[in-house]
Amino acid sequence: MRKIEVKDLRGIGLLKHYRLIRKWACRTNEINDADLELLIFFDSIGHFTKRDYMEGKLTCSWDKHRWDRLLKDGWIVVWREFNRTTIKHNIYKTSFKCSHLITRIYKMMLGEEDIPETKTSSSIFKRKSYTDRVLATSIKSFNKDKTRWENGL
Repeated sequence: MRKIEVKDLRGIGLLKHYRLIRKWACRTNEINDADLELLIFFDSIGHFTKRDYMEGKLTCSWDKHRWDRLLKDGWIVVWREFNRTTIKHNIYKTSFKCSHLITRIYKMMLGEEDIPETKTSSSIFKRKSYTDRVLATSIKSFNKDKTRWENGL
């Protein structure tokens, strides 16, 4: 198996549309950028404890309600309950909803999936603020750019 190199990532333009994809993901799922970044971190490590959260949140903006909100909204779930003999803490994992969103983000970054543009599939189009219109235009441009890239143009 060949090691992935910088030129491989640059060649496919992996981070070219990351900001747009991140904004779409946050807007459609009603989470903020720091929540998404933390969820991506958790998804990559698999199982985690609240101590891992304490370490991971050091790179995010301060929000003392983040842990409770992510649990309540179903982004993270308890994988194994704490017990007094063998497990000293609850062990958590990202939920199916979270894993599915992150998989979609990866597919969009690799050009395997479009960002949805339809009014029914996205809350982006419900409000007509300037930011929403700019985001909608950028999504259309992304999908068009992805099509050109697939066709080798």
